[in-house]
Amino acid sequence: MAGKRDKPEEIVLKLRQVEVLQGQGNSIADAVRQIGVTQQTYYRWRKEYGGMSRDQLKRLKELEIENTRLRRAVSDLTLDKMILTEAARGNF
Repeated sequence: MAGKRDKPEEIVLKLRQVEVLQGQGNSIADAVRQIGVTQQTYYRWRKEYGGMSRDQLKRLKELEIENTRLRRAVSDLTLDKMILTEAARGNF
């Protein structure tokens, strides 16, 4: 069963909530239960987004978008090069 996907901004906020709850003396299990996720999800999020600020998260998104655009450009150019190489050999 597919659940709701949290946005990265929400994930960072939830990670901060867990830190605050731990600071108040709650265990990790209790804090994670209060934000409504499993411990496995919490540790996965902490591994990926732990210690990030909103600015860093915004920059990460921008870089991912730029990376996608550049990958698409490289694949287009590679395909063009393969077509031109094939045509230059005379195998058409």
